[in-house]
Amino acid sequence: VQLQASGGGLVQAGGSLALSCAATGSFFGIDDMAWYRQAPGKQRELVARITRLGGTVYADSVKGRFTISRDNVKDTVYLRMNSLKPEDTAVYYCNAEFNWGQSWGQGTLVTVSS
Repeated sequence: VQLQASGGGLVQAGGSLALSCAATGSFFGIDDMAWYRQAPGKQRELVARITRLGGTVYADSVKGRFTISRDNVKDTVYLRMNSLKPEDTAVYYCNAEFNWGQSWGQGTLVTVSS
């Protein structure tokens, strides 16, 4: 199983970016999917999580600005990021949970300039 993330880049503060992450390979269904991020010198932290049925959880720091969604047919999770702040600068990783364990994407860099 592989998770391929895309959509990172450089944006000015107040701008928007959209990330996507597609799971490929041989598996039977995906449980929770999530986005994490890791800023320089900091630990990896949960940004948002979505269950297979669409239930969501967000970090307090992104509530009201970020939206996580998924397409269970395409086995893809998305993260729409609005009103971006310099402190959102990080490498963003997607994560997917399967009945046998979990898998991580390779990370995509998001840089927000002030």
